[in-house]
Amino acid sequence: MSRGDWQLILLALGAVAVLVLLVTRWKVNAFLALALASLLVGAGAVALGVTPRGMPAPLTLLEVVEAFGTGLGRTLGSVAAIIGLGTMLGKLLEKSGGAEVLAERLTEIFGRERAVLCVMLLGFAVGLASWFAVGLALLVPIVISLTASTGRPFLVLAIPLLATLSVMHGLTPPHPGPVAALGAFRELQPDMGQLLLWAFALGVPLAIVSGPLLAHRLARAVPVAAPRPAPVTVREAVVRPGFGLTLFSILLPVLLMLLDTLARLTLPPESAAARGAGFLGHPTIALLASVLFASWSLGTRCGHSRARVLQSTEESIAAVGMTLLIVGAGGGFATVLKAAGVADAMGHLARMLGLPVLLYGWLVAAFIRVATGSSTVAITASAGLLAPVMADYPGTNVELLILAIGCGSLVLSHLNDGGFWIVKEYLGLTVGQTLRTWTVVETVLGVAGLLLTLLAHAGWRWWH
Repeated sequence: MSRGDWQLILLALGAVAVLVLLVTRWKVNAFLALALASLLVGAGAVALGVTPRGMPAPLTLLEVVEAFGTGLGRTLGSVAAIIGLGTMLGKLLEKSGGAEVLAERLTEIFGRERAVLCVMLLGFAVGLASWFAVGLALLVPIVISLTASTGRPFLVLAIPLLATLSVMHGLTPPHPGPVAALGAFRELQPDMGQLLLWAFALGVPLAIVSGPLLAHRLARAVPVAAPRPAPVTVREAVVRPGFGLTLFSILLPVLLMLLDTLARLTLPPESAAARGAGFLGHPTIALLASVLFASWSLGTRCGHSRARVLQSTEESIAAVGMTLLIVGAGGGFATVLKAAGVADAMGHLARMLGLPVLLYGWLVAAFIRVATGSSTVAITASAGLLAPVMADYPGTNVELLILAIGCGSLVLSHLNDGGFWIVKEYLGLTVGQTLRTWTVVETVLGVAGLLLTLLAHAGWRWWH
């Protein structure tokens, strides 16, 4: 590595340190912090006289600003519709009472003696369509009820729920982090259907390891009483949706995307059936069809007026606006790092150290996660840093790389993470209890996830 490479890496580390201080110490909005960190990297590269690859002249401050805007627009162009539609689907599930329907029916099917299995299935089903905080709000009352009826320790049921929702949030589309990573690696043509297949194949054992297998130890070490149930409110829906229809509504986008993946594996690419499956399985089309279907199945069919369904979807978009800006700014930050030559320098460092690309991506994501507290920022920035150097890693399964980065983005949630405080409040824990439970669960999940993805990638390469 040259002296210039080391200067650029130190510049990037300094920018990340500034980003951390802005977000954690000075409480600056994450979007503004990412924009300022991007300008810092760009200004440093200008001072060093960096000439971007393929450009005839050194970088200028105006080009830094343009690179940030280009990266922001490109990132939002690939993820905004998916994140927005996924959020609408989750809001319709929340407003219709569909989560309670799923809980009641699954409890009847499996019985209260299998309450842990019931909680995990609910976490997978609700977590697929809902964000982590929404899924927690919907399902914690059900966990409290099951705790009272089964007599089990509260954490024995709560920990598996946390693990399952976290797996879904960090590893599966349409959640913001995995979607942003798909956009960052779009030149490698990652397949969302295959990403979902790998996410479930690895996510189920991850949720088991960091959930029920860990829950009994944590429950003994941190005895916690269940919070008091929230007061029951009257729902607006005249009729609650049926179990089958609710389950089909939230699984429809997954089924359409998996249909596209199956068609790619079994049908000639030029066939009409393959093209039709490709259209229906496109993430935007799949989620659009699912939201339209859910507007009926979880909305008007249940007694909601069209105006109320419209209001619910508008409320969901209002709530996700800042997240979209942060995801976009993460893409802008990554583009500035690339323009400044930082991505090339980090690629040189990775080659010098001889790190497997999955481990490298996990370490970068874990560092940014611990520093900023945001898994979305960690995934977006890490994927943006790795994408330009992937030519040095031929034969890499990009879907497994995305999962490795996602696992790194879950490690060591602590006081600078909004999810930490959400878990603390919903479970009625103290800060110390949250550190000894939630933080441990996330760290076990992230480390075990790295080991599983490395093992799966070795098996995939052997097979191919």
